Amino acid sequence: MTKLKKDIAIIGGGIGGCLAALTAAKHGNNVVLTEETDWIGGQLTSQAVPPDEHPWIEDFGCTKTYRTFRNEIRDYYKRNYLLKEEAVQNDLLNPGNAWVSRLAHEPRVALTVLYDLLQPHLSNRRIEILLHHKAVRAEVEDDTIQKVIVTDQHTHVETEIEATYFLDATELGDVLPLAHVDYVVGAESSEQTEEPNALAEAIPQDIQSITHVFALDYVPGGDYTIPKPDMYDFWRNYQASFLDHMQLSEFIPQAHTGESKKMPFFTTEQSLGMWEYRRIIDSNQFTDGFYEGDISLINWPQNDYWLGSIIDVSESEKKKHLEGARQLSLSTLYWLQTEAPRPDGGKGFPEFRLRPDVVGTKDGLAMHPYIRESRRIKAMYTVTEHDINADLRENQGVRKRDDSVGIGAYRIDLHPTTVKNRLFYAKSYPFEIPLGSFIPIKMKNLIPACKNIGTTQLTNGCFRVHPVEWNIGEAAGALASFAIKHNVKPAQIYHDHTLTKAFQTTLTAIGIHLHWPEITAF
Repeated sequence: MTKLKKDIAIIGGGIGGCLAALTAAKHGNNVVLTEETDWIGGQLTSQAVPPDEHPWIEDFGCTKTYRTFRNEIRDYYKRNYLLKEEAVQNDLLNPGNAWVSRLAHEPRVALTVLYDLLQPHLSNRRIEILLHHKAVRAEVEDDTIQKVIVTDQHTHVETEIEATYFLDATELGDVLPLAHVDYVVGAESSEQTEEPNALAEAIPQDIQSITHVFALDYVPGGDYTIPKPDMYDFWRNYQASFLDHMQLSEFIPQAHTGESKKMPFFTTEQSLGMWEYRRIIDSNQFTDGFYEGDISLINWPQNDYWLGSIIDVSESEKKKHLEGARQLSLSTLYWLQTEAPRPDGGKGFPEFRLRPDVVGTKDGLAMHPYIRESRRIKAMYTVTEHDINADLRENQGVRKRDDSVGIGAYRIDLHPTTVKNRLFYAKSYPFEIPLGSFIPIKMKNLIPACKNIGTTQLTNGCFRVHPVEWNIGEAAGALASFAIKHNVKPAQIYHDHTLTKAFQTTLTAIGIHLHWPEITAF
């Protein structure tokens, strides 16, 4: 076993973890950042999900560093790719011209830009990164984490990490059970949260579906049909009881009602298409012949997996559902290549080619499934739908918070859950992120740094998106740094109005907006 001693240990190298590390290092702290896959960046990279953002993102509504990241993505394409002049001159370049994302780009480009942001602090050794390391144990004394032990997923060598503060930025909130932090998972009851749209009784295993994203390009005239997946017959004949269409079909459930909606694979004059939904390369924007065809990331309702939870279950159960999600995605591809209806009346699009190089794996599936829901701390303040849901706020507008540590906006959006198979969708007001949602009710030196802050299942449905997790990570890194510098605990910062204001001043100084202007729901 090796040993490390740092000011701050960040377990989990997704978006929140990366930004927590960057922020803490800028404030002069020595940081270790661990990540269980081979890529930092989480949703942006190892999960292969282009940014989900709100409609004001080009002008307002994100942190200074997130704006830098977005600008650097565009500049990277303009510097290094053979773009047509019109694309080069486009200040709002969207490499894939996706209709769900204003900046749909390749995971590897996001990875490069993230490393560029971190590189100065890797060079001066303020940040140390341990890739393919996963937390396995923790030592706790007097509600204070003393050590977290991580293991190398390849060599199985353990590293013992000692730190003043530990930040949980893992995709599933893995540090919380290891350190005996009070948390909730899955669906709460309306009695617990007082939310009118919560379930009548709590069901911890009722979590949102996961999706194993994969990358395809479309090469006219080619035949790239993969071998038939092991579970193809199962998925080909699967129809969920709560849907009136087959899983593998050209129909998807409408977010508002769950009713079936026919969706073409390619955009027509009448309808947007699935192919362009998360397309990351629109070959028409590049010089002729630079690409053989467009590239898209397949994160569709067809490969949402809801047959079981991967949180707080046995290892064998978790493996079963991870493999089930993987088989569903491979089956989706095989169905697209062999049986999907073509506009000309034929069947199958063998022109779809799996692109392992795009996601950095051998099998062409993303390194990690897309995770929409995590364990969430029991916090000093828990965000409920009363804070966000436009119908419940009755035109009151954005809820202003004296303890705001950032802002975000997204609709409340639950994908089908694993027990109740519940979809939920609601218009929301933009929101301000409360400091109280970062403060565990007991643990003194644990700070959540991604979608594991104090939210309910319903509100987590809009806190999970990229710019919000980015802001949460920055705020978490700044909170740990402020606590160290002033020798106070996060709970003291929250409870003391003067300390709260002083902390907010540090956030404003690094380019975090604390409040929204008057703005409508969406």
